[in-house]
This record gives sequence, structure tokens and C-alpha cells, in this order.
Amino acid sequence: MKLKELLKNVQLVNYSGYDDLEVTGIAYSSRQVEPGNVFVAIKGQKADGHDFLPEALEKGAAAVVSERPRPAGVEISWAQVVEAREALALMAAVFYDNPSLKLKTVGITGTKGKTTITYILEEILKAAGYTPGVVGTIDYRWKDKKILAERTTPEAPDIQRILKQMVEDGVSHCLMEVSSHSLEFKRVLGIGFDIAIFTNLSGEHLDYHQTMENYFEAKKRLFFLNHKRQASIVNIDDPWGQRLISELPMRTISFGFTPEALIRAERFSVEENGMKATVSYPGGKLKFTSALIGKHNLYNLLAAISAALVFSIPPQTIVKGISSLKSVPGRFELVPNNLGIKVIVDYAHTDNAMENLLETVRSLKPKRIILVFGCGGDRDRSKRPRMGEVAARMADWTIITSDNPRSEDPEKIIAEIEQGFHKAGNRNYEKIADRKIAIEKALMMARKGDYVVIAGKGHETYQIFKDRTIPFSDVETAREILNEMEKK
Repeated sequence: MKLKELLKNVQLVNYSGYDDLEVTGIAYSSRQVEPGNVFVAIKGQKADGHDFLPEALEKGAAAVVSERPRPAGVEISWAQVVEAREALALMAAVFYDNPSLKLKTVGITGTKGKTTITYILEEILKAAGYTPGVVGTIDYRWKDKKILAERTTPEAPDIQRILKQMVEDGVSHCLMEVSSHSLEFKRVLGIGFDIAIFTNLSGEHLDYHQTMENYFEAKKRLFFLNHKRQASIVNIDDPWGQRLISELPMRTISFGFTPEALIRAERFSVEENGMKATVSYPGGKLKFTSALIGKHNLYNLLAAISAALVFSIPPQTIVKGISSLKSVPGRFELVPNNLGIKVIVDYAHTDNAMENLLETVRSLKPKRIILVFGCGGDRDRSKRPRMGEVAARMADWTIITSDNPRSEDPEKIIAEIEQGFHKAGNRNYEKIADRKIAIEKALMMARKGDYVVIAGKGHETYQIFKDRTIPFSDVETAREILNEMEKK
């Protein structure tokens, strides 16, 4: 594709070079550059692409897109642009022939529930005879393909390439988790969303966004992108959702428990193996049984039902799709055993998510809740004592341990969590930095009728330390320990 065509939607400050230059691809990292590529120099959180220009040129970059003017002595086609990240996204959409316009595309944003909604909606669409694809926290998947996710929402060229592959493979709908970082960094610019969903907002990523106001404004961007605008779907029970509804100029479908909700949960009951619910919508009611558990999951179901109704999927098909989903990896995932102990692995890694998780477990009437959790390093420190306070109030016994400490000292992270227990005035905890030993201790002290809740890492299969990353799965670790206990 000619560079001139690639730049047609980009705000240029200056261009110097060949108008008819043919480029072979787009690279935003010097490591990715292949001969004939255009290299887009973007600033990351840790590195600046301009520092890697020599490497990009050495590897055969045919042109550069940058917010800076071409340096003296550099003889290469150079496009100086107003904003490099915006240019990267718009160029990627053109290069891959705007694949989102050939799909029904759903963008899901919010602090919690994004992953679960993609799983529910995926099953509903399959039940309706469609071929859905997913771009999410756990993986990017469609048909017989599955790529482990490096981040919730990939960089713009990677997203557009995945969408193009989905189109070529006959995918009908793409369900995309859209993170606040991806919106801030304009990774999803150039994607036409048929539906945008807002789940909820609670304290998370404040190390980056600084304030809840900034966090909300980042999430809100999804609803003002270049949508095909079939519908916006918003949780009306969430205070930030209420504010979003008041600020949206387009048609909005609300969901929740409140009487004002367009898609409303009327009744629900939670059992050990799932829940039953009745949901009203304009024109009728849905009664269904789901293997998912908890009020927070009913909100996720309401969001998915809302999207399915927008796509004109028949109610009986929606019910069929809901019933076919048995679990979501790392989301209230049960680890089976013969010891009479209920073991749950969950991705809850904020105070609000932890509270919802423990409320759900408490509703199942356990003898005791034994909780194992930690907090990630190099991430929002403000939530650590808040999570400790929730654990102190809602668990019978907590083992504070490591999550992904990254560059931080695990013991210091644990000490910050411990402050929440001090604030709550409880001493119902102990500290074991080694996560495997902590899980083993929790399982060994559990008795029949107890619930052991292992929170924070969910589906993850690794643990990140300052100097290494090791294989580690909460589910597999618990399963191995339980197997050994059953043998004794």
C-alpha cells in the first residue's frame, strides 16, 4: 500500500519524501521492523520510540511517522503528525481495510465484568448460529484459533490484524474488552463499534489515572468514538453509569435492578451450583438458569442479554446460550475435591471486586471463609489497605501473600495490605509471602463445610518477580495440593 493512502485520515504537520512510496507494513516497535515498513515512533510509559530510530532504520524502515520533524542528515520519507498514537490507529485501520466495518463489533468497558460478559455473549451468539470472536483479558479467540493475551486490549495494528483475520475466517461478531489504557492511548480509534457497554467503575489503575474523574473520562471515550451506533448499554445501578447516561447524546439502553432500568432483574436466587433469575425487557420476560453465581454475575448477564436483544436474538435462544456456559476461567472457578471443602479461584483484585466475591461466598452459608490474596506490585498502591479492610471484615481468616510483586519487595506490599486490618481493628490474619505455601496452609487448615477463596490472579498462569517470571497457576497449585491431601 502507498504511504500517501495510508496517511489519508491522519492530521499532518509536514511531509517530506516520496508520495508514491510503497510500504509493506506498520511497526510501532523497532524489534518488529521489517524491510519496507513504516515505523511509527510512539511514546510509551517506559520508553520513547524516537530513541530506537537508528535500529528501525538499520532494519530497513522505508518511512517514519513521528510528532517530531525529520532530523538533519536523515534521508528517508518522514511524516510529522499532530499525534503519533492517533496516526498509528488510523493508519492501521486503513492498512487492514477497516475490518470492523465487516463485523458486528461490541466494545465492553468498566472496572469489573468485561471478561465474563464476553463469555456469556459468545455462547448466546453461538446458540443463535453465529460465529463470534473475542479479544479479551484471557485470550484472543475465534473458531479454532486461540492466542494467549499479552494485554487486555492490544496495540492498534495488532487489533486491526486480528480483526482482519476474523473477517477472513468468517467471524460474524467481535466481542472486545476495552481497557481504560487502550482508550487513553487511542488503540481502538478507527474501530466501528455497533454496541458499547459500560459495566461499572470502582477504584483501579489510579496509579496511572490519579483520580476517579480521570478514570471515568477515559472509559467514557468508548462512547464517543466512530461508532456505527446501534446502541449504548449502561449499568444504571452504578453511580458512574448514571452519570454516563446523563452525558450521552445517543440512544442508551439501561440495565440493572432499579425500576428505571430498561432491562431489569426482577427476581433471582443463588444456589451452590448456580442461580435462577427472571429478567423483564420491553415486550416480555426471560426466565433462565445459569451456572454463574452471585449478584455481580447477574449484572454481567443483564449486560449480555441487553446486547443480544439489540442483535434481535430470540429470547429462547438467549436462554439456551446462558445455560450452555458452565464457567469462566479464573472467575469464581471451583476446584473439585473429595474432602468436603469448597475451593474457589477468582480474579478479584480490587476492594470492590473482593467485597462482591466474599458477599457471594457468604450467601452460600459456609462454616468459615478462609481467604488467600495479595496485591500486584508496580500498580495502584491505594487499594492495598482498602482490600485488607474488606478481608478483615468479611473473611473469617486471611492469609496475606504475594500476587505479582514485580519490582517491589513482597513484604512491603503485604505490610501495606496489613494496614487495612489495623484500621478494621482485626487480627484475623497471618502473613506468608510464598504464594504456594500460603495456598497449602489455607487448604490444610480447612474443614468440611469451609470455603477457601484464592483471589487476585484468577486465570493467570505465571507469577512476576523483579528478576524472573515463573509458571504459576492458582487452580493447578490448589488441585495438586488437594490431590496430595486426598491420598492421605
